[in-house]
Amino acid sequence: MNINDYTYNEPQPFGELSIIAMKGCEEIAAKIDYYLKEWRQDENGVILEGSVPVRTYLLDAVCPRFGSGEAKGVLNETVRGHDVFIISDVFNYGATFKMYGMEVPMSPDDHYQDLKRIIAAMNGKEKRITVIMPMLYEGRQHKRATRESLDCALALQELTSMGVENIISFDIHDPRVQNAIPLHGFEDFHPHYQMIKSFVRTVPDAIIDRNHMMVISPDEGGMSRCIYYSSVMELDLGMFYKRRDYSVIVNGKNPVVSHEFLGDNVEGKDVIVVDDMIASGDSMIDVANKLKERKARNVYVFASFGLFTEGFSKFDKAYEDGIISRIFTTNMIYRKPELLEKPWYTEVDMSKYIANIIDTLNYDRSLSELLDPVQKIKKLLKK
Repeated sequence: MNINDYTYNEPQPFGELSIIAMKGCEEIAAKIDYYLKEWRQDENGVILEGSVPVRTYLLDAVCPRFGSGEAKGVLNETVRGHDVFIISDVFNYGATFKMYGMEVPMSPDDHYQDLKRIIAAMNGKEKRITVIMPMLYEGRQHKRATRESLDCALALQELTSMGVENIISFDIHDPRVQNAIPLHGFEDFHPHYQMIKSFVRTVPDAIIDRNHMMVISPDEGGMSRCIYYSSVMELDLGMFYKRRDYSVIVNGKNPVVSHEFLGDNVEGKDVIVVDDMIASGDSMIDVANKLKERKARNVYVFASFGLFTEGFSKFDKAYEDGIISRIFTTNMIYRKPELLEKPWYTEVDMSKYIANIIDTLNYDRSLSELLDPVQKIKKLLKK
């Protein structure tokens, strides 16, 4: 047999692609659907899955609720033999439901229960389920310090026991939680490239070199992500560590007494503070204040998730006082519409990246290049 006897076959998808947007994820899911249709259409603009024309990859699935607050998962289309990707933002408090006549915001627990309802509604007829949960449910409750629950590990085990094969998340608080499901697919992606790309577009006059810029970690737990940024951007690295009062517990944690800085001189330099999330924002503003006291020029914040649990007023003041120059967060979780109007805020769009992940997995290709975009970052910075 010679080489001419072989015929080349186009790669085939693992199964017919279907995307389910859980409540509150409709906007980003529509963008993901747009990119997938752009990439998969032929020269005539026709998208085919097998021999069937496709108008959208989004599947009609809902979780209607009764007046008591109880709910059920309903699929209005078939998923038999499909490769199903479910996108769930469990931190979307902008999604609401009525219970006993009251309009109630959905909690992470409510979103998680709805996710399980949709999985249960498939009844095992799908070919494969992948859950894309940008900010991991209970990701901050990842370890046991005393007699307390291990919520994240339990949730991961529950999802895989229901038939979920792959879980995709971003900038996980502690990636060791994947040890709870060692025999299932679990990928932790990071928005490194998208953050840097948004930064150079938003702040085109920034000089990215060791003499003019530093990367700062706001605490010891975030050092690994900051080491990555400092390495690929070829910048010096500094760190704050949180000195806590372990004699008292406030809101379930030991309060931070002060932030102590370890690192080189920041005077006259722009600094990029990198963290996985902004919750209340108190620690971030305290770190920014400490940097400005050390005569840092501009303080920029990269955070994958902007929760802003106590509103925006403290950030408005920090911007007006020249403490923080700009904050970058992704569009992977809910943002209040007023946040998008803030002069100190830039949204980092992750829809194209997530679409690329879905496309790659649907064709069972390697995710290695998407997991580590070093060369893309180097090329971007060189430009």
